[in-house]
Amino acid sequence: MDLNADLGEGFGHWNLGDDDALLAVVTSANVACGFHAGDAGIMRRVCAGAAERGVVIGAQVGYRDLAGFGRRKIEYELPQLRDELIYQVGALQALAASEGAQVQYVKPHGALYHAVDHVPAVVEATMAVGLPLLCAPESVLSTEAADSGVQVVFEGFADRAYRADGTLLPRGKPGAVIGDTEEVVARALLMAVDQRVIALDGTVVPHNVDSICVHGDTPGAVTLAQRVRAALESAGVDLRPAV
Repeated sequence: MDLNADLGEGFGHWNLGDDDALLAVVTSANVACGFHAGDAGIMRRVCAGAAERGVVIGAQVGYRDLAGFGRRKIEYELPQLRDELIYQVGALQALAASEGAQVQYVKPHGALYHAVDHVPAVVEATMAVGLPLLCAPESVLSTEAADSGVQVVFEGFADRAYRADGTLLPRGKPGAVIGDTEEVVARALLMAVDQRVIALDGTVVPHNVDSICVHGDTPGAVTLAQRVRAALESAGVDLRPAV
């Protein structure tokens, strides 16, 4: 099982999360590529830290939305969005190369992760850069990407609530983000060992994933990630990058 986190989400003098500490815990790093968060210096520093620790680097791409942290849907013409996603990956690839590393996959961020009408742009951009795609299982994005020949890596969220249909409860809804450490650890174990998740209404949902995400901007993210990793290792789960 892969353990990933969204990293590099500061900008300029604004810092969000402890990238260095999380790089010591995760096996893959989704690095913000400058449109919803991140800048050239931050991107390069996270790539350097990942390369030093043997953590796989992924391009965390999103809408051009610094003010909204990429969590607001932006209307785009599909060719423009495709090109902006390719642009983001290319920027991270150059900065990773400067540190002797490579970008190994793409992950959409925030609102783009769930925008069904923008799936074609995401798929086309991922095909153009020739990388695997990290996304939710049984989603429109995962299906269309796989049908287009893109390698798909299925992702689950230990610290987010799910609905009975296996989709995430939107962030604006009460209970969407789970802050209780013990609950997050238990959910991670259920995903990794039993390939299931318990929805908000108690429904047990099959959830076969290759990678588990712990968000870097969650309060207490480092301790939470450490606890999740320790629990997975104690359960005999082999932690390794998915790509």
